[in-house]
Amino acid sequence: METPPKFISGPSTFLDDRLGGAAFLKRNMRKIFPDHWSFLLGEIALYTFIILLLTGTFLTFWFRPSMGHVIYDGPYAPLLGVQMSEAYASTLEISFEVRGGLLVRQIHHWAALLFVASLVVHMLRVFFTGAYRKPRELNWLIGIGLFTLSLFEGLTGYSLPDDLLSGAGLRITQGVLQSIPLIGTYLSFFLFDGEYPGETVIERFYALHILLIPGILLALITAHLVLMWVQKHTQMPGKGRTERNVVGSPLYPAFMGKSGAFLLFTLAVLCGLATFAQINPIWLFGPYSPADISAGSQPDWYMGFLEGSLRLMPPWEINLFGTAGGTLPLSVLIPALVPLGLIITGLVLFPFLEQWVTGDKREHHIADRPRNNPHRTAIGISAITFYGVLWLLGANDLFATHFHVSLNWTTYAGRALIFIGPALAYWITYRICLGLQRSDANVVSHGVESGVIQRLPHGEFIEVHAPPSEDIEAHVLGKKPVPMLPSGPDGDGVPPKVARGPLGKLRIKMSRAYGGERIRLSSGDGHGDGHGPGTDVEGRDTPPTARTGPPEQ
Repeated sequence: METPPKFISGPSTFLDDRLGGAAFLKRNMRKIFPDHWSFLLGEIALYTFIILLLTGTFLTFWFRPSMGHVIYDGPYAPLLGVQMSEAYASTLEISFEVRGGLLVRQIHHWAALLFVASLVVHMLRVFFTGAYRKPRELNWLIGIGLFTLSLFEGLTGYSLPDDLLSGAGLRITQGVLQSIPLIGTYLSFFLFDGEYPGETVIERFYALHILLIPGILLALITAHLVLMWVQKHTQMPGKGRTERNVVGSPLYPAFMGKSGAFLLFTLAVLCGLATFAQINPIWLFGPYSPADISAGSQPDWYMGFLEGSLRLMPPWEINLFGTAGGTLPLSVLIPALVPLGLIITGLVLFPFLEQWVTGDKREHHIADRPRNNPHRTAIGISAITFYGVLWLLGANDLFATHFHVSLNWTTYAGRALIFIGPALAYWITYRICLGLQRSDANVVSHGVESGVIQRLPHGEFIEVHAPPSEDIEAHVLGKKPVPMLPSGPDGDGVPPKVARGPLGKLRIKMSRAYGGERIRLSSGDGHGDGHGPGTDVEGRDTPPTARTGPPEQ
């Protein structure tokens, strides 16, 4: 077909004559996106957000955000005649009386869990590959904002059904607010409009859940995508890939078709989970009452760290001037604010701390393989271990009952693991990264295993190694040393400016520990740089220079 059909060419010409968008579309529809599978992880978050908007809109047609009391007279017999809030009764109505309501409810809940999970996995991919470096620091901060807001969005949505399980989570929220010094009581009274639980918190959470937080999320996602579009996507090292190009598929038709199929696949997975895996059966929990509590209750996975930290924290408190000055409940304040605060603050500061330690102010469009920056990878795995221990110990009562161990001993073990686990994870991850670098050096020097066994004239059997393919070799040789600050004195014996003073000396020590090249790659016969393949080197006498300006044109 030489010319497009009239039903396409007619409207296109009409719009182009008035908006002049043909050149813009022609240029941007050919934009190149890399083909590596890990770059699709962020798209899962985008697709689940779209699904959340659609399913959430459907649910708003029947949900009533009110704590007014009603007597249930619906089709679910075990709750007939039970007094409950209108919010809980309307959620039961959606589940049992609205056609497709239970399916949409469960799709919405599964999509919320997947949305937060995909954000976390996407952030980990960006962190471990160093894709947060210049010029993408602002997009990294936007991503952290999206993650933080998604936690509050999940908390507000989790509380809306006003069932016994979500009410227990709301009670923890109220306790956390009251633990804040000086203003805690006022914050609690402001949120609940008086004493807990009040009569308006569901209405307020509903406004936050469907208006304010989604609006901010939508704005941040738009800004995130625009910045990614303008700055272009990072890509993994490989054949023909440089800091000035992108190797991959054009937006139309290849990437657009791939993304459309991925969207349908994500929707199919969520529909399958909603159909075959029951989640949040609120009719089994019953309506919320401040006097009731259920055993073995667990929050959604992304709030599990708070549950674990509350269970592990010793019962510490500070009484100011006896009891006249008030009580500071450290057993609630520290678990609620410190663990997540450490993680979020670390994520925000890490790109700038790394830049300060290494002195690296270059633009980076080629992503790192995690093994090639062992300290960064070890720091990330330590943070995951820290979070994982808190998340796991949020179910220590279930471990105690199912495995018949002492609840106290699970708590004591958790208090030890919260310190030992991250340190051990750091050391193990660092050693694994060095081992993988040695493996890469052997591939470059000796080739890859071919599976062919050869017998030598004197009787020895060896496996024949074949040269690696160009793609594999380029992928491995894309490794670059981690930059370091220059620390040696100049010709007059004057140390560089960055090495002067106590802070400068500390910065140099940190740079020497973090940067450099531990395992050097060698090509050919392994004698190109004076070191054999996979030789441990410090790389500290001649550190890679950290350029302080943009790359040369």
